[in-house]
Amino acid sequence: MSEKQLKCTTEAGIYQKNWFAQLRKDVFEENKPYAITQADMPLELFALMGLPVVSNQWWSAIISAKQLSAYYLERREEMGFHKNLCTYCSLGMVSTLDDKPEVAPWGGLPKPAIMSARLTCDCIQRIFELWARSFETVFYALDSTANTTLPPNWWELSRYDWEQLYQPHRLDFMSGQLWGLVSELEKISGKRFDIDALKQLMEGVNEQEKYFEEACEMIAQAPKTPVRMAEQITNVMTCQWHRGSAWAIEHARKFRDEIRERTANNIAAYEGEQIRLMWVGAGLWHDTGFYTAFEEEFGAVFVWSMYLAFGPDGYLRYGLEDPMRALASRVVSMNEQLHNPPWANEWITHQARKNRIDAAIVLIPKGTRPSATGSYFISRSLEDSGVPVLELWADMVDGRSWDQEEMRNMVSNFIRQSVL
Repeated sequence: MSEKQLKCTTEAGIYQKNWFAQLRKDVFEENKPYAITQADMPLELFALMGLPVVSNQWWSAIISAKQLSAYYLERREEMGFHKNLCTYCSLGMVSTLDDKPEVAPWGGLPKPAIMSARLTCDCIQRIFELWARSFETVFYALDSTANTTLPPNWWELSRYDWEQLYQPHRLDFMSGQLWGLVSELEKISGKRFDIDALKQLMEGVNEQEKYFEEACEMIAQAPKTPVRMAEQITNVMTCQWHRGSAWAIEHARKFRDEIRERTANNIAAYEGEQIRLMWVGAGLWHDTGFYTAFEEEFGAVFVWSMYLAFGPDGYLRYGLEDPMRALASRVVSMNEQLHNPPWANEWITHQARKNRIDAAIVLIPKGTRPSATGSYFISRSLEDSGVPVLELWADMVDGRSWDQEEMRNMVSNFIRQSVL
């Protein structure tokens, strides 16, 4: 989407691009360490130890947005990897193995000091092992455990009653793994870990997420959404990659303030809004213009995605007497809450009611199993609550099989038949 209605959206894009340019300069010219991790990792620990983090998913989104996914996925097959390998998780690895800085976005990824991932699916461990081997660097894995019981409405417990929600045995195990990660980061950075600094950073994250919560409430209550979904994603995720930092807190406040001003002045993202759409799944990074394609004909506006809404419900933690344990509670089920039943379907249906959603578009990525596992249950839960659902079988970063005209016609027909 080229149109940016919020000043802070442009600022977020500039900040992230400049941040990455500075990271490359620091690594190449001063040999400073940085990390490549999965998005559901405890980025706070890396930040405290002076290691900037490039999220694997963010890098895949950049590759896709720059229309390079087809090139890299063809190269992946030429390298001998099977066609069904997770695209979201493997694009970054292939861009490194391809080793062509003149092709890669912004010159490509320099060598990290460490790579780290939570093992949420079968392919993650092998991808990161091969990727780390190509860089000749360290790979540190976190295990993925599961709840033995799950009370309803987990988002009502996650802020204050997280010990009960995520279960003591899981938090014991994950805390131990996080302390092991800290030991590795101390070796790499030469710095001593400060638990009080972690508590302060977690408090900063809470402040940032409270701004997002206020933004969520205003968007949900406004007669017409004051900010398009794509602009929500840009602002929120840029902050989340740097969460708890002074810049991220201030930018979240600016985002909240712009939405407050637009709401107070009855400024809608699209004045002709008639239908409120929900997008379920990761962003469609190779065709973000899709999100505004149905406004003019139908007044159908995408007002919700998981990115903004998950900040308050997934990140806020109170009771920080043991900040490492609180951080562990945030890590243990992040992917499950966004994608897996019964976590995801209950929460997304709750969000649909809260945001007065008229219809939902559910992305079922063919090549990214962790993001697709709960799609059936999410769709059925939404339909049972009275929200019409259209499932799009496509991929968030692989645009090769995405027929723009066909997909937009499919959504248009769905709106005519199921919503109007």
